[in-house]
Amino acid sequence: MDIVLYCLAIVIAAVITGLLGYFMVPFLHKIKFGQTIREVGPSWHKNKQGTPTMGGLMFIIGSSVAAVICIAFLWLNGGAETQLMFVKVVAGALMAVGFGIVGFLDDYISIKKHRNLGLTEIQKLILQFIIVGAYLLSVALAGGTTETVIPFLGSVDLGFFYYILAAVFIVGMVNAVNFTDGIDGLNTSVTLVVALVFSVIAMLLNRVGLSLYAAAIVGAMIGFLFWNANPAKVFMGDTGSLFLGGAVCALAFGVNMPILLILIGIIYIVEILSVVLQVTYFKISHGKRIFKMAPIHHHFEMCGWNENKICFVFSGVTLFAGIIGVLLAVFGC
Repeated sequence: MDIVLYCLAIVIAAVITGLLGYFMVPFLHKIKFGQTIREVGPSWHKNKQGTPTMGGLMFIIGSSVAAVICIAFLWLNGGAETQLMFVKVVAGALMAVGFGIVGFLDDYISIKKHRNLGLTEIQKLILQFIIVGAYLLSVALAGGTTETVIPFLGSVDLGFFYYILAAVFIVGMVNAVNFTDGIDGLNTSVTLVVALVFSVIAMLLNRVGLSLYAAAIVGAMIGFLFWNANPAKVFMGDTGSLFLGGAVCALAFGVNMPILLILIGIIYIVEILSVVLQVTYFKISHGKRIFKMAPIHHHFEMCGWNENKICFVFSGVTLFAGIIGVLLAVFGC
């Protein structure tokens, strides 16, 4: 029954997300919700100016509907897990939607003001920490502890520092996922693999509800790729990328092994580190650069890689890291 629900979650999310594109893409065109391309970006990205953005709404709806249907069916038919796991799944999903709302506000403001920047960095960080605080509080009230599982070390109690580290980690990772969105299909394909890996881990650890939520994200990414693969007919925008950041964090914390996200989400880490290194080195060297352009996917573009090749290689690296992550989750704990 679990595997049937798992497959059903993928199919429902993929179909809903894919079908929504036939309505939302023309609608976003009609109301002129097009992407503003940065002046400092690759020059060949200028032809993407005006491509509809905020397409993340498609997979937010698709994954949410699929997850609600399949998880509700699971719990109504005697597959209920502990109250803590119930809260982790529901609160995690709501956290992801909360980040999506922040992204929506950011996209909406940038579109209305015809600029690439919406909310200020401070505004986004304040909203993001509020969302994370609500998530961590809900898990704590449901009986969550300050322990986290680290491969080969087992369960480690971090005490009060757990909440500080968790909040900084989630906000940092969400923004790392956001930086990964920059070329057609990249964030979609990488996150598809990340969600698939965590769905396997959750299934092996008998976290069925969490596995179904991960499956819904996988299906939604499949459905969105139909519209987002090169050449993209719609972009996910911050609406989508921040939602996905919240979703992958919910999965990592759901299995109580957030440290694995550093490995499985290695592309996210490399993307945000490339920006930090580029900006830092640019300032201390008075104008010199480490990469031709940051985030690093633009560096590879400048080196002559096409967008499909970058997506394929980055997703392949994610899959390789994910396989190691599954082995660590099963045999290292």
